[in-house]
Amino acid sequence: MPGSPDSTADQAVEELVEQRRGKLHPAVARTREAVRTTLSELPHGTTVLVACSGGTDSLALAAATAFEAPKLGLRAGAVIVDHDLQPDSAHVAETAAKQCRTLGLDPVRVWTVTVGTEGGPEGAARTARYDALRDAADELGADVVLLAHTRDDQAETVLLGLGRGSGARSLAGMASAVGRVRRPFLEVRRATTAAACIASGLRPWHDPHNDDPQYTRVRVRHEVLPVLEEALGPGVVEALARTAGLLRADADALDQLAADVAETALSRAESEVRGEVGVLTDEPTAIRTRVLRQAALEAGCRATDLTAGHVAAVDALVTDWRGQRWIDLPQGVRAIRQGGFIILGPNVTG
Repeated sequence: MPGSPDSTADQAVEELVEQRRGKLHPAVARTREAVRTTLSELPHGTTVLVACSGGTDSLALAAATAFEAPKLGLRAGAVIVDHDLQPDSAHVAETAAKQCRTLGLDPVRVWTVTVGTEGGPEGAARTARYDALRDAADELGADVVLLAHTRDDQAETVLLGLGRGSGARSLAGMASAVGRVRRPFLEVRRATTAAACIASGLRPWHDPHNDDPQYTRVRVRHEVLPVLEEALGPGVVEALARTAGLLRADADALDQLAADVAETALSRAESEVRGEVGVLTDEPTAIRTRVLRQAALEAGCRATDLTAGHVAAVDALVTDWRGQRWIDLPQGVRAIRQGGFIILGPNVTG
């Protein structure tokens, strides 16, 4: 039966034999193993899409998925998002699509997007990309979208969150699975994906933006991490990724506790969300602020714009009430305290 534990174990044994005979490069074996682990729990007939830019990581992911998916009884395709930010972006996207088709992925689609300005260059591109991946999955009937973020990307994400002074959720980095998204390579180093491409005869595209120091992530990658490795010794990437995993478990537990409190503390009416001060006051800060953040999101704030400072100001309406009028939040949402409630919404007045 495709995808059964026995068939997965048989594949692993076959690859080990090939590797010992010198036929299978260790990096190729590692990428395939990571993908097989991610896909092995999916039902027979599931459609998966690889988000492929044509770069080293995503091309290695495309190759590993093209090899593993059919063995597990899955249908595998690819979507290439063309951000249209460079003169030759259409050519780059089509080249990536051709490589995906050569690997045997089907369907393969190029999705051209218009990148806005909100959230800065990196944030706007990310928003456009994820919207495109969602639309492509809907149109192509995909149940799972695979992203090629590596262990190095995870370490960079933790450092970026630390530099912004973000909370535990941001420092927890990227999840291996959320909704339709899966990240098989979060335990794989970037050097491994590069070696897998070379061993497989693939020709990745190098995005010049990955060397442009105007982007914060690029500076973290090429300037901050090397300094940390030099000062603290090797293993910084692994340590940061491990920290993300530990924080993610804690954040998940706190989020669940907060969700339970929200069921009691929050009520919704039209465009307003109300939080009961008496209930919120009794909760620890870590729970209460999570509930208030959720209330602000439900009232219309965007997660990318809602800062810890905003949440702290709303929290002061609960814990440090001195007759404040209201708190202005993103997207025109206001928070005000009235009659034992914190009221959040776009039309709230004092």
